[in-house]
Amino acid sequence: MFKFNHLLEQAGLDLKQVCLVRHQDIRAIKGLSPYDLWASKTDQFNLYQSIQSKPVFEKNEWVASFVVTPLGETLFVGMFRKHGVRKAPTKTIDPSTGEDMSGRYLYDLKLDEPLKGYAGRLVIEWGKGHIAWRQKPSDKNNKEVLELRRSAHEAPFPGFASFIWRINALDTVPMSWRLILSKVSGVYVLACRTSEKLYVGAAYGDLGFWGRWQDYLKTGHGGNQGLKKLKEFDFQVSILEVASSAAGKTEIENLESLWKDKLLTREFGLNLN
Repeated sequence: MFKFNHLLEQAGLDLKQVCLVRHQDIRAIKGLSPYDLWASKTDQFNLYQSIQSKPVFEKNEWVASFVVTPLGETLFVGMFRKHGVRKAPTKTIDPSTGEDMSGRYLYDLKLDEPLKGYAGRLVIEWGKGHIAWRQKPSDKNNKEVLELRRSAHEAPFPGFASFIWRINALDTVPMSWRLILSKVSGVYVLACRTSEKLYVGAAYGDLGFWGRWQDYLKTGHGGNQGLKKLKEFDFQVSILEVASSAAGKTEIENLESLWKDKLLTREFGLNLN
């Protein structure tokens, strides 16, 4: 099992001098979460994490910084080295919440070379202690690495009509694409590569298409009785129709039924109703 502390040690860092921080702020103004700041305003993100109400980094030389993505993932964004601390000047504003942070601790944190190649690519399991946003790495607290993405710089989303992916390879979908797919609902089709049959489904719950497809990745059948009968699960997924943002469950289910009629998936496919 790949662990984050191994990377720190391979980089020659003393674990006693490292602080792990996971940034997620429920007070953040919409569009200015720690993740949003990191993705589009890196200088503002660093200002955000540098302002603290308490001397939280006093005993540490290094800050291993993580942000929580809109999908709840804990994404590594870099190793920051502490070069000192001072009092925040008058009218210092928190870039995420808009609050006046005058007089708070203002650390001089600078993004440094260690683990630079993993920034924006490495996802870890933070564990159950989400409230403990600041932790120390140790033998007992060695975070599991869940995913190492190909690149932090992703190709643009191809559009809903052109999106095609294998369910068993969903973990390779670029993060920005996942966010797009999590914000819309509608009707999709699974093409079974083993039975050569189609299944039409609807996504209308939390996290839209992306949330629904994760059910298939986890179980192979997503709880559907017809798909449970298959001996093997190897689906290709694509989108048939994106529902209006105002559409409710009933409207989306009606669209789903219409597509079942169009593709005859009740008669010749994998839909049982």
